[in-house]
Amino acid sequence: MSDQSDAAAKARDGYMEKYGQAPADADHATLLKMIEDHFADGLTTQVEPFPETDREFAKILDRLRTMSADQLRDKLVESGWLLEPYGEDQMRCQECMYYLVHRRWCDLPELNLPAEPDWYCRLWRI
Repeated sequence: MSDQSDAAAKARDGYMEKYGQAPADADHATLLKMIEDHFADGLTTQVEPFPETDREFAKILDRLRTMSADQLRDKLVESGWLLEPYGEDQMRCQECMYYLVHRRWCDLPELNLPAEPDWYCRLWRI
């Protein structure tokens, strides 16, 4: 098994133990709870550097593509996810082009996660 497969299996097992299901199988409310619990447990994410170019943006997407849906924590870290607006301009999901307002969902395929309007990640785009 590859290192990535091992990491995905370990992540899945951890979620199964704590929630009785893995992120890949979880509903919207459970995924929100999983995300919020990570931050309540002290999760720190990689908010900087913000990808200023398409090339930098693509590198982050490439890393996210290697992760399974069950590697939720790793996705949050890599994407620079926060449960609050960020920066001088207070950027937030609500204004991001990938945010589906009525579903409260990030539709960026590499993330594909529920999100609240005032949350943020470094893949934010207008």
